[in-house]
Amino acid sequence: QVQLVESGGGLVQAGGSLRLSCAASGTIFSINDMGWYRQAPGNERELVAVITSGDRTNYKDSVKGRFTISRDLAKNTVYLQMNSLKPEDTAVYYCNVNLRTHYYRGSSDYWGQGTQVTVSS
Repeated sequence: QVQLVESGGGLVQAGGSLRLSCAASGTIFSINDMGWYRQAPGNERELVAVITSGDRTNYKDSVKGRFTISRDLAKNTVYLQMNSLKPEDTAVYYCNVNLRTHYYRGSSDYWGQGTQVTVSS
């Protein structure tokens, strides 16, 4: 079993900052890509940022220069530092981790429970 536990969401004024964390626990053999998605009411879930197994990063255009994704594989944790937040960043943020639980199994995607980020104007 694998669990992803998110933390760090909340209410912040426009221009403020938040840092999201997502820790994976359970039976983990190796971790591939780790990412953050978000879903606002009435919208589809969208990719915000991803960090690959080779530590390459990719961002949604609207967050480039404001958000930074990083990870600590010793802690099986991925972070999202969000600066200069805007009201349009308001959404539920989900972490996603692609990992293998055993050497003999292929990789699968796992999701966090979601954390609310609300940016007031």
